Amino acid sequence: MWERRYARRLSLTDAAIVVTVTALAGVLDVLMAPAGAAELVHAARVTALTAPVWLLALALFRTRTTDAVGVGATEYKRVAHATGLAFGLLALLFIAFQWQDVRVQLFATLPVGLFALLVGRWIWRKWLLGQRAFGRYATRTIIAGTNDDIEYVIRSLERAGNRGYIVVGAATTEPMADGLIVDGRAYPVVGTIDSVAVHARELGADSIIVASRPAGDPDFIKRLSWDLEGTASELILSSRLTDVAGPRLSLRPMDGLPLIHVQIPEFEGGIHLLKRAMDIAVAALALIPIALATPVIALLIKLDDRGPAFFRQTRVGRDGREFGILKFRTMRTTAETELDALRAQNEGAGPLFKLKRDPRITRVGAVLRKFSLDELPQFWNVLRGEMSVVGPRPPLPSEVTAYDGTVYRRLYIKPGITGLWQVSGRSDLSWDESIRLDLRYVENWSVMTDLMIMWRTAKVMVTPKGAY
Repeated sequence: MWERRYARRLSLTDAAIVVTVTALAGVLDVLMAPAGAAELVHAARVTALTAPVWLLALALFRTRTTDAVGVGATEYKRVAHATGLAFGLLALLFIAFQWQDVRVQLFATLPVGLFALLVGRWIWRKWLLGQRAFGRYATRTIIAGTNDDIEYVIRSLERAGNRGYIVVGAATTEPMADGLIVDGRAYPVVGTIDSVAVHARELGADSIIVASRPAGDPDFIKRLSWDLEGTASELILSSRLTDVAGPRLSLRPMDGLPLIHVQIPEFEGGIHLLKRAMDIAVAALALIPIALATPVIALLIKLDDRGPAFFRQTRVGRDGREFGILKFRTMRTTAETELDALRAQNEGAGPLFKLKRDPRITRVGAVLRKFSLDELPQFWNVLRGEMSVVGPRPPLPSEVTAYDGTVYRRLYIKPGITGLWQVSGRSDLSWDESIRLDLRYVENWSVMTDLMIMWRTAKVMVTPKGAY
């Protein structure tokens, strides 16, 4: 199976990184310590202990299993947790045995090694997604359940876009003579759900996704798992808990009854203090190069049409509080008065006004918008606490007046300079898709998700899409 081959490649890469980093740290430790046989033995002993403990932690945290590889946040989070636990245990061992001069291993190997591991996983993940674009290294799957539930799972897989699953057939609760049509694409119906295990063997399916079980058959899942024993097929249960991500879900078995606990979203508390601390750190660092670039950008804007360099606009922040957003000016100074004459040409989604070729945009402004440079001054808004680095798009007051109770939930946290909308298509998104992404972020955000969005934003700025 491709999963085993891919896991072996990850294992070799992890081992190469861990051994190289720990060995270099050992050499550095020797160079920093007084010369002598005792120091060499000590450095070799620390290095020989660090590498296997680290690799064992990566294995125990299931960093190379099929439910983690290629997923992104889950894989990176497991690697980070495994590394943290490994070095925590090593620190305890060093203290227990009173080994001295292990600072290099703890304060150099940890950050450098973790960064190298994450970069290695990212490179392999990009390679895997590239292979999946050609239909390789993907899981062949059969989806079982009612027609409605099967269609829901298929649409969700297609929306994910990474082609991790290839649907080779559907097993329905009721016999069907024709195939199943979802969004204009036909999927073969291989039979009924009762015989799905047989069809999985015949088609060589890697997995079966159970979207729903037959009515009145509570033991169906148990029997299906027995039928799949000894095969290469995985059994996956689908849940229609829409837009509830993994961090909020936990499984608690009770006397054979698997209870899925859904954590209620929290919009206050320690985790939000951590987010604020990260915002301050990122904004403070970002404002240093921004301060150096601002005179150059401001001069270019001035030379273009003699107008002001900055543009201030009222936006709505957390809990509906209004604030003044700061941007580099990209439109003519008369842009607001020209808006009514252009409304009939609106190409934006929902209440948003957007034109792909807006005549009000200046020449310098077009370049700034293409690479999202016009939004750099908003890091000052982040430092002031009005915005976050990552969050929903900051709306105009006129947009908020059209919100219903559901859409208003996007104001439960601070708006962001970037977000899921920024790295998923920006102005090319429909209104419903934009709102869905914002609400999903609000309900399920995490520090790891923020870091991944920041990383993806850097890529979007270099290869912009949907920016106009």
